Amino acid sequence: MVSAARALLASVTRVLLLADMVVVRQLLLAKDKVARSLDRLESVSNFAEFVRAFTEFGGGMVELARLTAERRADLRDERRRAQVAAARNVLERSTLMLLTSSKTCLRHPGCASARENRDTVFCQMRRAMDLIHYVVRDGLPGHEEQSHEAAQWEAGTALGALRGLSTQVRAARARGGADAARRRALAGTLRALVERTHDFTDSAYTSHEHRQRILALAERIAYELERLVAVAVSLEEQGGSGAALESACAGATSAASELERALVAAAREQARDLSSLTNEARKLASDLAHIASSCGERESERLHSIASQLHEQLDHIIEVCKLLRHIAMSETLQVSAKFAEINLRIYGPQVVTAARTLAAHPNSSAARENLDVFVDMWAWLLADAARLAKELLDLTNERPDKQQYSSLPRPGKHGTTSKPLKAVRLDSDEQAKIAKSGLEMKMMSSEMDAETEKWQGADENNDIVKRAKNMSSMAFAMYQFTKGEGRLNTTQDLFTQAEYFAEEANRLYKIVRQFSYQVPAGTIKKELLEHLDKVPTYVQQLQFTVKEPTVGRAATFSKVDNVIQETKHLMNVISKVVTTCFDCANKYKLDFTGLSAAGAGRGSSRDEEASGGGTGDAKPGGSSSDTAM
Repeated sequence: MVSAARALLASVTRVLLLADMVVVRQLLLAKDKVARSLDRLESVSNFAEFVRAFTEFGGGMVELARLTAERRADLRDERRRAQVAAARNVLERSTLMLLTSSKTCLRHPGCASARENRDTVFCQMRRAMDLIHYVVRDGLPGHEEQSHEAAQWEAGTALGALRGLSTQVRAARARGGADAARRRALAGTLRALVERTHDFTDSAYTSHEHRQRILALAERIAYELERLVAVAVSLEEQGGSGAALESACAGATSAASELERALVAAAREQARDLSSLTNEARKLASDLAHIASSCGERESERLHSIASQLHEQLDHIIEVCKLLRHIAMSETLQVSAKFAEINLRIYGPQVVTAARTLAAHPNSSAARENLDVFVDMWAWLLADAARLAKELLDLTNERPDKQQYSSLPRPGKHGTTSKPLKAVRLDSDEQAKIAKSGLEMKMMSSEMDAETEKWQGADENNDIVKRAKNMSSMAFAMYQFTKGEGRLNTTQDLFTQAEYFAEEANRLYKIVRQFSYQVPAGTIKKELLEHLDKVPTYVQQLQFTVKEPTVGRAATFSKVDNVIQETKHLMNVISKVVTTCFDCANKYKLDFTGLSAAGAGRGSSRDEEASGGGTGDAKPGGSSSDTAM
């Protein structure tokens, strides 16, 4: 029986290993497919070819997002999970910039700044896919030695070196000494620690008091370790009492603790300034976008001046992120800080580059849209840095938590109050569960934007384009909600936005129905009507889903997932309708000037509110029992 059990266990192990290798291979194939799509996107020469390539790229991205989400859930290592999440975040956020920067580059092929924007996005997306490749293959047979990749992704922290040093000192105390190998390890850890404290002492933003204290403590810990090594050597050669070793270990441990407190204090001092720094940087980017569309020598000088200020703010914020990484207690926060620093360093200067493109082509709608997207990315990155600083300030706060007394009534418990639950965003697990649906909707939104771009010069007189762009904007806001970002803050905001989305789809349906009367009978009209006839069904399904009452967090999350799915289905059919309308207009040279929402748009005074997102004030379809998440 023992022999059979061992054989069974070995067989099961082999099966599990093979299954894991199959999953890894699927993920790497999906990654390679996206990489090939990126290569094709980079080489397109006209907009029609770009739209086709971008559609193919979108399908590959959705599949890669699904597989990486599943792999991340299977990973046990906290650092690896955080790295996959960071890489997925880069890919998702970069997709819209890829669209606008490529479009600008196609419109202005001779513009060096436009090409720099596009090339930077391509480079960063490839870097993110390289990280996914590294994490997925880590630990597989034959891939243990990846020193170059490890050096690229696995940078250590000052706090980690201090903790490692303390562990080695405790081990020396427990063993009653340290042999030659352990003494060399202590010396190596000390060198790493001193090198990492240079990020604090070399920073121009570290105060003189903190710098001097860190330098003094670094010298003290070097002295204490030198004393410890001397005592260990003496014990090894001559023997004797352990009192000297105990004293040396206590001195080294005390110095390490004091240095840790000094590093945390220095980082906290700079982190407190981050809120004002990010606000100032956000305002500078807004000013940059405002004057970039102007032309003339004076505006050019102002643009250069604001760009210089923005670079100064960027350098300061990057320094703060670097120090925050060194004091981060968890591997997730370390990875978050590292990627905040990397993304700011790479994408931050591109805001100025995009502004220069618009300054060179002030009448270009593509350059304007591209700058807006890069400014949005800048705002996201600043928000990430501010959120990271807040988390680390909270975690390193030495004030004791207020004591909770279970015997006292709390808000929302024991029937003592009817105060509603605090509205919060989806937590990380809930975001991961609907990440695939959210990304699919984002890709559809990007494809819709690409389709409407074909209708150049028709925006003012083309209600189809107006409605389609409005719906694309609302869908993108709903995607941002799945990431915990954007203007939709609670589930009720999401449900209100979905209600407006359904109303807008209904208006678009009536306008396209009016347009279809101009289309001559034939195959293309039949295709248009087939797509169009599906719209009312999807609109009704979305409205029913929004109006469905729920109680409790689990039921509300299920409703959120269903609303996202129904919106995605409706967005998909609307995209096909818009594409077919464009084909009809091109083929039969049809005029859109007579089309309007006059017969379809009663209540159009709410259009602007709809595109601006629900805030919870108007709840046309949401149930009052929906729990804010």
